[in-house]
Parts: sequence; structure tokens; C-alpha cells
Amino acid sequence: MQQFLESFLPAGPLVVFVFSIIPLMIILVYALFAIWLERKVAGHMQDRLGPMRTGWHGWAQTIADLLKMIQKEDIVPAKADRFLFKLAPFIAFAASYGAFVAIPLSSGYIGSMIDVGVFYIVAITSLLSVSIIMAGWASNNKWSLLGAMRTAAQTVSYEVPTVVTILSVIIVTGTLNLMEVTEMQTGNAFLGFLPSWLIFHSPFMVIAFGLFFIATLAEAHRVPFDLPESESELVGGYQTEYSGMRWGLFMLTEYADMLLLSLVGVTLFFGGWNSPFGSFMEGPLWGAFWMLLKGMILVFVMMWLRWTLPRLRVDQLMNLCWKYLIPLSFVNLVLIALWEMIF
Repeated sequence: MQQFLESFLPAGPLVVFVFSIIPLMIILVYALFAIWLERKVAGHMQDRLGPMRTGWHGWAQTIADLLKMIQKEDIVPAKADRFLFKLAPFIAFAASYGAFVAIPLSSGYIGSMIDVGVFYIVAITSLLSVSIIMAGWASNNKWSLLGAMRTAAQTVSYEVPTVVTILSVIIVTGTLNLMEVTEMQTGNAFLGFLPSWLIFHSPFMVIAFGLFFIATLAEAHRVPFDLPESESELVGGYQTEYSGMRWGLFMLTEYADMLLLSLVGVTLFFGGWNSPFGSFMEGPLWGAFWMLLKGMILVFVMMWLRWTLPRLRVDQLMNLCWKYLIPLSFVNLVLIALWEMIF
């Protein structure tokens, strides 16, 4: 795709603009679909139909909600810090959107072929916590501030097992470049028929992915780790005072984070854009299809868990991280390193 676009677009800012707009279009279309999908998943999990009236099986309900949200008044509390209050949602989305630059969507498209892609993603997504803390403090609301403080504790804690499990992949591949990680998973090497995905590399990589997925649920503030929003006790957490499109930006950021973390997991453990059928059904467009399909499967699991598990208490959330996930992730990291030395 990259070579195709460069063949008829002049080099320079226009090419950069076109490349940068592709992930944005994917995020917007995905968000419209994912919100509808989550409502339908919730409905069927609770033995009901979900939205049915606006469009076939309610497919246009999200569009109707978007049009209504655009028309809502943008309210800023009288005692809020107006500048920070208005800035926070944009920083939140920019942090999530900026991380997509290092994700190889297919063999023919990656925003930037940087050698420290994984490190870049971990670094830039940490700005999301800054924006939530900014929103909570600037709102001058006790519920918002409590939600922001929970975010600080939760994100700092769960970044540790996330990074340690990513280190497990770096030990095996020897690179931080996500395109190189994906290319190393091409073909069917394991037992002659299993894809060369890192999830099949050793039993310890399965454990690494399990720890990674649990930690990313907390990073994305999904159930059972949605304490920063906690509608039952914090009204809406850091989003309490937001309305209209500013609230919509926070929602868009949450769904974009779900896709981003799922695509990172797919790239690190499930072969990225590689086809599960070896050389069959491969190519730049097929690669994008497999990448997004695998990512959407993980997004679906996140939605599934939302309607299955109860929310943890704050003390349970911190105990799970510091007493279980972090020690397990370090032990698993050592076992993966020993496996590489022996085999």
C-alpha cells in the first residue's frame, strides 16, 4: 500500500498526511461498529436483543447517538480550570492515536519503521494517564479527582507486568521493531503445521500472553478494572463533569485503546498480519484483514468479560497486581530466558 500511494502522490507533507489519516479512519469506523457490537453482546449475554429499531438490528443506533451528542451543549463548570479542562480530552485521544504510528497493519503499511516501536508505544500511551489526572483535577469535583487518583495508582501498577511480558517477547525476538517481530512469525514452523506465532514458541509464552492480556484490561480501564469510572460509586469518575463531544472524545479514546492494545497483543503473540494458513491468503490487503480480524477477536473478549465479571475493589485490584501479576511475570520472564538458553 505504501509503495502504491507513493507511486502517484508527490513526496512530502501530502504523503505523510495520507499515511496518518489511514489509522484515524480505521479508528472512527471501528468505534462506530464496536459500540454497536458491545450493545449487542450485552443484550445477548443478558438474554435480550439489544438495539433493534434504528436500522437493521440497530446498526444505525450509534450514528443516531453521535448526531445527538454533537448537538449537546459544551458545559464547563464555573470553578473548573477551563484551559486544562478543555485540553484533557484532546491529549487523551492524541496519546492513543499517536501510538498507532508504530503498529504494522500489514506488510505494505506501517506509519513509521522505528527500531524502538514497542518502547515508543509504552511511552506515548502513558500520556493517557496524564490526561485523565488533568481532567479529574481540573474538573474541581471530588468524584472526578477520586477517579483520577485511582487511574494514577492503577496505571503505574499495571504498567509493570505489561512491560515485563513485553520483555519476554524481546528476549525471544531480539528486537523492539514490531515489523521485524511480525516478520519473524511468518510460516508454519512449529510441529510442521502450527503457525510460527510466538504464542506457540513455548508454554511460557502462553502464560506471558495471559498476564499481558490481564494487564492490558487494567490499562484500558475495562471490567473488572474499570475503577476510574465506577458509575456505581463515583458517578462517572474523571468524566463526571464532561458533556457533548468532550465526553465523546474520552469514549472514543477508550475504544481506540481497546483496539490498540489488542493489535499490540496480536503483533507480539499471534503473528500480526501473517495468515494463520501459512502462505495461503497473504498479501498487503489480506495482511490488514488478518491483523484487524485478530484484533477484533480480542476486543470481543474484552466486551465478553465486561458482562461476565464483577468489578474488583480497589484493594483487590492492587493485591492482584503486586502480589500475583508482578511476581508471576518476573518468574515467567526468567523461565523464558532459560528456555532460550537451553533450546
